Amino acid sequence: MIKELLPLLSAIAEQYQLSPEGPHGLAHWGRVLENGLALAEPARANPRVVALFAIFHDACRLNDQRDPGHGARGAQLAVKLLSGTDWLSPREFELLLQACRDHTAGLTDAEPTIQVCWDADRLDLARVGIQPDPVLLCTSAAQDPDLIRWASQRARTNYHPDFVRGEWLPAFRIC
Repeated sequence: MIKELLPLLSAIAEQYQLSPEGPHGLAHWGRVLENGLALAEPARANPRVVALFAIFHDACRLNDQRDPGHGARGAQLAVKLLSGTDWLSPREFELLLQACRDHTAGLTDAEPTIQVCWDADRLDLARVGIQPDPVLLCTSAAQDPDLIRWASQRARTNYHPDFVRGEWLPAFRIC
């Protein structure tokens, strides 16, 4: 699935306005992807939607601070890049759009795939000095103290999954 995302990453790179190595950049997206895939099976979430959320949710940020509307802009970019393709069914597409649009709203009640998307992002909050709060996590798997510790350690150390350095950064820099 990671290699399948490369053409989309190249298209995202063409409009991305921040450093791909910043706090909302590729390492964050890679950790969100890995967090989400770890949560998907126990929550019975759709891993394809989770993977696409990882690369679209912060793809249209204008800055690394407060940026209202960046989730909605990410959803619009998903519409632009995925409409007319067979990446997702119409239902899966709607889940992706809702997950992107609402990922910063602090919600916890949603369809399981959306919950996993939100949890995957929230588990990476330690990268900006915020410890994930189990009360604000949606799924029981994400609320596990061991998983929170694991994800937080990776976020605090700016862990780069191998595919980020090996495939994603080179694809992003081509543009």
